[in-house]
Amino acid sequence: MEFKFSYLFAVIWLLINVIVSIQVARRDDLDAFQKKGQIVFVWIIPFLAAIFVWHYNRSMDLEVKRGNGTFGGGESPVDHE
Repeated sequence: MEFKFSYLFAVIWLLINVIVSIQVARRDDLDAFQKKGQIVFVWIIPFLAAIFVWHYNRSMDLEVKRGNGTFGGGESPVDHE
């Protein structure tokens, strides 16, 4: 039995598209039109679209770095004796 890379590529392509489609469908921050559009985009333009949508959605999930926890610019509440 001969191993064909085209079968491996097809399986990887389907797996990526299914994973990304599920990821998009489960997002709460997208409305129904955006979800449908992104899923259609993934399946019409297969491999590159899946990578693009995956990267786009992951970039939205990155935690925003905050400052050191202080607010304002006044003095800190320290007891002066």
